[in-house]
Amino acid sequence: MPTVLLVRHGRTTANASGVLAGWTPGVGLDDTGRAQAQALAARMAVLPIASVVTSPLQRCVETSAALVAVAGPDAAARPEPVVDERLGECRYGDWTGKELKVLAKEPLWAVVQAHPSAVTFPGPEGESMLTMQHRAVEAVRAHDARVAAEHGPDAVWVAVSHGDVIKAVVADALGMHLDAFQRIQVDPCSVSAVRYTPLRPFSLRVNDTGGDLSGLRPPPAKKRRAARKGSRTTAADLAAASDAAVGGGSGNRTGNG
Repeated sequence: MPTVLLVRHGRTTANASGVLAGWTPGVGLDDTGRAQAQALAARMAVLPIASVVTSPLQRCVETSAALVAVAGPDAAARPEPVVDERLGECRYGDWTGKELKVLAKEPLWAVVQAHPSAVTFPGPEGESMLTMQHRAVEAVRAHDARVAAEHGPDAVWVAVSHGDVIKAVVADALGMHLDAFQRIQVDPCSVSAVRYTPLRPFSLRVNDTGGDLSGLRPPPAKKRRAARKGSRTTAADLAAASDAAVGGGSGNRTGNG
C-alpha cells in the first residue's frame, strides 16, 4: 500500500506567541515557518509525490503550496493540492484564540493532558478529541485507498495538517489509545510517515525534522514489475504484505528478515 507523509504546517505567529489558533482565519506562516516549508520542499525533491491533500486552514494551504513549488525527481511537476476539511485543526471552541499559559490554569487542561478521549472543548463550536481523531483517520485512509487505486501500491503521497491531528493519526497507526497520544511530538514542518497494509499500519518515521527522505522512495519500477508479472494477488500475498520483518529487516521497503 502507499506511504503517506503526514506533514505539520510551518510555524505561525500564533505558535510563536503561544496562542491556540484553532480555526481562526488569517493565521499564516511567519518568516520561520516559510523557511521551514521551503527546506522541507527541498528535502522532498527526491520523492515522487502522487498526491497532496491539505487542511483548508491558511497555514496548511501555504505550507502545501511551498511543497508543490519544488519539482520532484526528473523535474516532474507536483500535483495540485486537494483540500479536505477532515484534516483541519481540532475545533477548540471557546479555547480558540486564547494564550496557552492562560488555558493551562483551566481544570480541563489536566484532562486534555491525561485523558483526552474524554474531552469535548467548551462552547457551541467545541469538538471532542475523539471526533477529531475519527474524522482525520477516516480521511487519511480514504485518500490512501484512492492513491493506491490511481497510482499503485508503492505510491507516496502527502497530507498537510496540524499537530494534534497528526498525533491522533500516528497514535491510531501505532495502536495506541488516544489517551496516550500526548507522548507523541509533532513539530512544525515535521514528517511522520505511515504505510497502511491489509492487516496493520507501519509507522516508518515520527517527527522527522531534518533527516534524509530518500529511504521512503518507492522500489525501482523493474523490481515492481518482476514481482507482479504473471501472478495474481492472493490472500497469502496480502498477509505477507502486512508481515513485520523478524529481526528488523533490511531497512528498505522491499526486504524482510
